[in-house]
Amino acid sequence: MRILVIGAGATGGYFGGRLTQAGRDVTFLVRGATAERLRRDGLHIVSPFHGDATVQPKIVTAAEITGPYDLIVLSVKAYGLAAAIEDFAPAVGPETMILPFLNGMHHLDLLAARFGEQPVIGGVCLVSSALGKEGEIVQFNPTQKITYGERDGELTERVQALDRAMQGAGFEAKLSGQIMQDMWEKWVQLASLGASNSLMRGSIGEIVAVPHGAEITLQILTECSAIAAACGYAPRAAMIAQASSLLTTPGSPLTASMYRDLSSGSRVEVDQILGDLLRRGREHEVKAPLLQAAFTNLSIYQSHLS
Repeated sequence: MRILVIGAGATGGYFGGRLTQAGRDVTFLVRGATAERLRRDGLHIVSPFHGDATVQPKIVTAAEITGPYDLIVLSVKAYGLAAAIEDFAPAVGPETMILPFLNGMHHLDLLAARFGEQPVIGGVCLVSSALGKEGEIVQFNPTQKITYGERDGELTERVQALDRAMQGAGFEAKLSGQIMQDMWEKWVQLASLGASNSLMRGSIGEIVAVPHGAEITLQILTECSAIAAACGYAPRAAMIAQASSLLTTPGSPLTASMYRDLSSGSRVEVDQILGDLLRRGREHEVKAPLLQAAFTNLSIYQSHLS
């Protein structure tokens, strides 16, 4: 299976690097300066949990794409999706699968609008990593899991072939027959965490240490879950229990990437993670006042950046 990984950032670079290390046929689609660095220095993964790695990846720029790939792995920030689509469009053929690991759901609509419904499958990615000062990928906790599947739940030959390519590649991989449910549950958890951190301006431990802090995090979780349920994807009891625990753990340093972007003065995925969820809630007349407050707060912050 010929795999094209879009970008070599903290997520795509990590899983693409592990796939390369495992001997899979992986090419990274990157731009000028990144292409030069990777060709010169290779791709470095720093992980105290699963071992460091340095691989010399195959590199291509958008202008150098000569034909379709079997699988395109997409993990860019949502606000970079439009540009990424233009870059990798020549790599999409009749049999290509597009596996996106983006937050929220709106990216599915955008990809399907450009390439049709057939190429686009569903995916969930769990990894905590970031780019270091020299472009190395640093892993912060042991979790490294991807889940994927057809959006209609069918276990087709193509996703079984994808599963065979992912198994034994140095990370946890799972073929799911209910990937849309999985994606919605991740969205609920991510939106709840991101809204809590960003609205309260602190980690979970800092929030729950003050009066009514835990009540606020759980109310935000309730609001997000109600929207998911109204859209036909009520979170399962096990997920609610896990999320409730994560959002109320005393002393927890847990923060969402959206909050870390906010803290560093960077652009945030406010519309993709919170705004789109609110829009879907309004379609079903679900009220979510705390989620709305977090969205408005972050939208004002975002407007100052521009």
